[in-house]
Amino acid sequence: MVISIEQEKRYTPEDYLELEVNSEERHEYIDGEILTMVGGMPNHNQIVLNLAGTLNQDFRRQPYRVFVTDQRLWIPRKRIYTYPDVMVVQGDLQLQEGRKDTIINPCLIAEVLSESTEAYDRSAKFAAYRTIPSFQEYVLIDQTAMHVEQYSRTEPQKWIFSEYDEAEALLTLCSVPFEISLADLYDKVNFAAES
Repeated sequence: MVISIEQEKRYTPEDYLELEVNSEERHEYIDGEILTMVGGMPNHNQIVLNLAGTLNQDFRRQPYRVFVTDQRLWIPRKRIYTYPDVMVVQGDLQLQEGRKDTIINPCLIAEVLSESTEAYDRSAKFAAYRTIPSFQEYVLIDQTAMHVEQYSRTEPQKWIFSEYDEAEALLTLCSVPFEISLADLYDKVNFAAES
């Protein structure tokens, strides 16, 4: 998703939440700054739907919950409120203290990369996600070509990197019992339409 800077004024987390609850648009909060989130392209939305829909279907009656773009996440150590494209929570849902709409315990986060957010998703955002104690796996999905990158935590401060770029390749998650072929992940995605 494209993110644009809202204003240069500094906000507290409480200011942000008050504005966000009453807003028709979604915004991210990054340590005092509020950023407007602009809607994604069709490929972006199709990939999110393909991944989240398959995860949700596979996790019926299992102790995993799947959330998509409208679910807010609080990262306290970095003072960030964000809306990941796809999140999975294992076990009981933990909410930010005093909130009913903001989760704090994803084990898996997936982001569909866009030109405007790719550098942030790969660096500062990934660093922020790594401060979440429950966070075990990060998946970055290219929307302009068939390419997926996967980071899986093997122990504190240690991650394994894997990448996939063939339709028959299977993305096998490490944090949850799930796999999906890239052909299914990219089903109905038209690369030519957005190039």
